[in-house]
Amino acid sequence: MLKARKFFALLLCILAVSGNLFAQESESGEISFGADLMNRYVWRGTQFSTGPVIQPGVEYSKGGFVIGAWGSYAQDGSDGAEADLYASYTFADDLFTATVTDYFFPTDGIAVNNSYFDYKKESTGHIMEATIAYNGSDGFPISILAAMNFWGADQDADGDQQNSLYIELGYGFTYNDVAIDLFAGFTPIDADENEGESGFYGDTAGFVNMGFTASKEVAITDKFSLPLSASLIANPMAENLFIVFGVSF
Repeated sequence: MLKARKFFALLLCILAVSGNLFAQESESGEISFGADLMNRYVWRGTQFSTGPVIQPGVEYSKGGFVIGAWGSYAQDGSDGAEADLYASYTFADDLFTATVTDYFFPTDGIAVNNSYFDYKKESTGHIMEATIAYNGSDGFPISILAAMNFWGADQDADGDQQNSLYIELGYGFTYNDVAIDLFAGFTPIDADENEGESGFYGDTAGFVNMGFTASKEVAITDKFSLPLSASLIANPMAENLFIVFGVSF
């Protein structure tokens, strides 16, 4: 616990001095970068780290096109390591966003191996995912995300792609200057029907990620504020519950 507190204190001081998210705009596009500090890493109802993490990111955007890199690293270096690349495009008056993400886990045990430049199907540690998202509108303020692993380490015992599928519904609103985002995510594929293989999100079809996130910017000075967030996340399939707190820079 003491080591985790020292980790957070040091990063908080460094990032507070450097200021908020940096962005440089030009006619050719915008480059931005920043970082989140979280008490643990929970993604789509699955815990990837048991302790504090720093999650840096950098991206280039122009119009509806975005390309970027994102990572997550635990304070003790033993778990929660991840390094992702992604590209997305938002179209149809910002209603839809299509994304392709290359997930990579440097930590042994999460994927087949941790050799980054190994792109052989039978041994790669990368997982490629395609997503399509409906971002909601005034007339229908419900967001819908569908994501499928289409290549990489998400394979069954025979080396075939499991095509693990995740679908999430979301709804956001504001209450007393606090942004509230409700979400419910499930996997519709029953892995037990596939010769008993375990899918990426669970063994059976069902809900794996339910809860809400509350976020608010807290003013520190007249020119500097900290975006804070807290999430309550339940995974009914795994019968687990998480509380996640973080700050963004």
